[in-house]
Amino acid sequence: MAFKIFILLATMALARAEAQAAVLAPAPVLARISDSTFDPNPAYSFGYDVQDALTGDSKGHVESRANGIVSGQYNVAEPDGTRRIVDYTADPINGFNAVVRKAPLAVAAPVVARAAPLLARAVAPAPIVAHAAPIVAGAPYARIALG
Repeated sequence: MAFKIFILLATMALARAEAQAAVLAPAPVLARISDSTFDPNPAYSFGYDVQDALTGDSKGHVESRANGIVSGQYNVAEPDGTRRIVDYTADPINGFNAVVRKAPLAVAAPVVARAAPLLARAVAPAPIVAHAAPIVAGAPYARIALG
């Protein structure tokens, strides 16, 4: 009987056993490496202009950044014949601000040289009056006089 109790207690102890967590050594503290190429006040400037006569695409963009303030302008030709121009600025205090305006497209008229007239005065030809002889055809059947 004692053996049965021992087996019962051993089984219960085994069922309640938990895995012991392994003790890990703390990770070493990494030294902070300073990036000497980091610029706390970056500055840039760029721009592009697209004038595609084949597709009719006409747009442009100019932007610059200095002292944490981004400013720029972009423009695009609208289908209604105007140009949309957007001037914008962005900074940490005021956020993004844009001013949108429309201006008419300045379309240059093609230069066409007028050709000199070939004749100074056109003369109408005189009317041709000709009388044609009447067309006379023979009778298709013979006339018989009944008496």
